[in-house]
Amino acid sequence: MKVYLKEFFSQFDILVTGAVFLAATVWILPGLDQGGVWLAILAGMVGYACSEYLIHRFFFHLKPPKNPWLLKLLKRLHYDHHVDPQNRKLLFLPIWYSFPLIALTSAGVYALTGNLLWTVAFAVGVMGYLLHYEWMHFIAHRPVKPFTPWGRYMKKVHLWHHFKNEHYWFGVTQPFLDMGLGTYRRERETERSETVRDLERRPS
Repeated sequence: MKVYLKEFFSQFDILVTGAVFLAATVWILPGLDQGGVWLAILAGMVGYACSEYLIHRFFFHLKPPKNPWLLKLLKRLHYDHHVDPQNRKLLFLPIWYSFPLIALTSAGVYALTGNLLWTVAFAVGVMGYLLHYEWMHFIAHRPVKPFTPWGRYMKKVHLWHHFKNEHYWFGVTQPFLDMGLGTYRRERETERSETVRDLERRPS
């Protein structure tokens, strides 16, 4: 496991996200006696858990666009990951993608609350869950057995998405939105998709 921990934490995007997460966490420490701060952290975590599914399903799995720039973007963010699921360079979300989204949603929180402490706490929740997501996604694609039954289950479910059918099992850290929104199926009852490894082959 030490080898995989080193692999994970040596990734540039993980290092930067982790550093910003730690700095923001230190900044909100004096406010941890406030219930609103904990609610903001929880809101950030829940928000990312939902966006994990929604972005994966409705953006990363868009039908191949005709716009060359958008196609290139989707290839980097997800299409090429399906072509080569074991490529470590494609396992992590780049900060040029994730940080603007974090900044945008945090700005929305500040616009609603006018409270900088709650806003930073929200961002801490988002980044904390993002790091959790990145770790679970990384472990799902590396030859290592997760420690917990939950981790082993989610690894199995995610690999179904990559090697059985790309139209199901969009959750990486949890299957609840798949179950609630009709994209969770029993693996044995699901046909293998011909385009599971090549999303660009799907009709546009």
